[in-house]
Amino acid sequence: MKGWFVAMTMLFVAGGCTSGQEIRFHKATDDAIRFTGRAAEHDDGSLSFDWIGCHFTFRFEGSRCAMRVADTKRNYYNVFVDGQPCGKVAVEGSPSSVELVSGLEKGPHTVLVQKRTEAEQGRTTLYGIETDGPLLALPPASGRLIEFIGDSHTCGYGTEGKAPTEPFSPETENCDLAWACILARHFDADYVLTAHSGQGVVRNWADTKETSDLTMRQRILRTFDMEESPAWNFTAYVPDLVVIKLGTNDCSTDIVPSEEAFCEAFGQMYGVLREKYGKVPVLYVVPEVAPAFYGYLQRFKERPGVENLHCIMHFGGITNWAGDLGAGYHPNLLGQRKMAAAIIPYVATITGWEMPMRIIR
Repeated sequence: MKGWFVAMTMLFVAGGCTSGQEIRFHKATDDAIRFTGRAAEHDDGSLSFDWIGCHFTFRFEGSRCAMRVADTKRNYYNVFVDGQPCGKVAVEGSPSSVELVSGLEKGPHTVLVQKRTEAEQGRTTLYGIETDGPLLALPPASGRLIEFIGDSHTCGYGTEGKAPTEPFSPETENCDLAWACILARHFDADYVLTAHSGQGVVRNWADTKETSDLTMRQRILRTFDMEESPAWNFTAYVPDLVVIKLGTNDCSTDIVPSEEAFCEAFGQMYGVLREKYGKVPVLYVVPEVAPAFYGYLQRFKERPGVENLHCIMHFGGITNWAGDLGAGYHPNLLGQRKMAAAIIPYVATITGWEMPMRIIR
């Protein structure tokens, strides 16, 4: 590994064949590569991360590029070039070059690479980017950032599945097609997904206890979703808005947490957000299967010191069982778009951002 970093140029290897072109290597922490999400930085200039939705972008002058990566298991990534989807790639095992795109018309191109699968699928280490031309300066970031705290709906669990009876597969999970990323795109905002399937704020899916030992109230403190340490430092970014959508798993298998249990658990989460983000607005979206949480939140808002906390309800009937479900009875793209559409007006009102008059995509 050490010797691999000595040379800053190398031959590009893809599919077992060398292209004969000189390739430039750029460390993951290069100033021309913009990473968004939670990650641990290493002394060699690499970044390790596992949260779904982590993404990075760069511009280069050339026709092909790759990423030098390793993974503890197997993860899938979306690749976008000049704003258009260009398929997905898999990352697994020891460090290797994974081609992102080739055969581009020579010239400047913008590439975005997005982790579309969850932390349970493994932790990725990004060593850097390989290009057949120089990196170019990126335009300024959008200036808007939303952090979403959620569960499988936020992760895009099963969004690419063809039928609700189809079992879950990592290949059909795609956070980019989920309501959170759809909403962020609508406002030209960047995003961080602090989300994990099956999790709640009080109780996780099918737990026999009213209060689970580990839920999103603790996970939001982590750098890595699947590891308690290192703790996240909350200095890499401060969002303009936090949107929480939890409750489906809390109220699973006919158990509804009491108001006391909810307020204790949510109070811990809210306290962390206030301590780390100050007065940033927080919007809680109550799922249709957890109507009791709406009342709990309204009364929680009346507590001394609680401010800039907003609550809305996803009422029943927002999606249907005919065409809005993907694998594992989770929303597909059609269902996710409807869920996003129901939240967009509230975000516009809370933030003061103009609500674009365009198709939700």
